[in-house]
Amino acid sequence: MSKRDHILTALAALEPQHLDVLDESHMHSRGLETHYKAVIVSPVFAGLNAVKRHQKVYASLGELMGQVHALALHTYTPEEWAEQGAAPDSPTCKGGSKHDH
Repeated sequence: MSKRDHILTALAALEPQHLDVLDESHMHSRGLETHYKAVIVSPVFAGLNAVKRHQKVYASLGELMGQVHALALHTYTPEEWAEQGAAPDSPTCKGGSKHDH
């Protein structure tokens, strides 16, 4: 099972109405399975600010967080998602890693 699949399975605990996890490692210099973007639409986010939403995501992922270098989170309630309909594109990596030469 890929790391992406593990992330999808862990995030299912949030009972998402929409869930998309993209492996964006190819856009970065850290190697495979290191950078992800998660778009999560769940009613559990209702009434929560961004920090509280992200804390719920981190709690769901548990020890998986230690295996990921970067995770871009886009968390929405179903109402917000109906209004917005899409998450923003990820920025291009500018490098800056100590692994870059």
